[in-house]
Amino acid sequence: MAETTELGRYLRARRGQVTPADVGLPAGTGLRRTPGLRREELATLSGVSVDYYTRLERGRETNPSPAVIDAIGRALRLRGDAYERLHDLAELASGRSADASGLRPTDDDTVRPSVLRMLEALRPMPAYVVNRYNYMLAANPAGRALMPGLWDWPAERRSITRYLFLHPVGRELYVPWEETVSASVAHLRAIAGSDPDDPRLTTLVGELLLKSPEFTRIWDRYEVDERSGGTKTYAHPKVGAMTLTYEVMQLARTGGQRLVAYQAAEDSPDEEAMLKLDPLNR
Repeated sequence: MAETTELGRYLRARRGQVTPADVGLPAGTGLRRTPGLRREELATLSGVSVDYYTRLERGRETNPSPAVIDAIGRALRLRGDAYERLHDLAELASGRSADASGLRPTDDDTVRPSVLRMLEALRPMPAYVVNRYNYMLAANPAGRALMPGLWDWPAERRSITRYLFLHPVGRELYVPWEETVSASVAHLRAIAGSDPDDPRLTTLVGELLLKSPEFTRIWDRYEVDERSGGTKTYAHPKVGAMTLTYEVMQLARTGGQRLVAYQAAEDSPDEEAMLKLDPLNR
């Protein structure tokens, strides 16, 4: 029987990524048909019956207690966003909203004038605003130049994740490419966990599953991560190699919009390359 809930899909995918050795179990003899842990092994580690866990994974049990979800999360060795996502999906499966406010994010992609002024004030540092699906909504000049070719697409196709997999520059821009695209896919997985039937998201994911085997492979790993900052290394076709740090700031009352701003170490070759992104410094 196929899984019928997002919680079930998540459990099965994460179970396949934990080996017996990871949790101190013997691998046994012979060929294992199941990648990762078997259902019986995970059930034993979690302290639940095999029948109960099987029903949970197949979507026939939709109201697990927080204690059970905690135990399964520990058995799966989940941490951070991945652990939080397990609880969110359990809430979703039970019909209870994981958001106590009960408010769904809006599809309005309008960027407030005050945020647009912030983008301009951040020059010459690259900065841009994305919505919850990683679609580019606004950027200052350096932010536009950071991803060559993205702004040539119409607004309704300006997804950074689509750019990473389907645009020829996007496929060469980041070093290492796999690490960057994996983070972008993990963000989409996090969004999908809270609203798996969102038509805008399902359209984007459906296109990428059809056109990109690499996306399919990473999507099937079922990693989740809502990043708040980090470091990216670029092989930029116009300004050359550079490593930039970035911060991600949630914008209140926007339905999930985020402002992303980049910087480089002062007086470094990275800063010199970054400053060339702004037309005023060329």
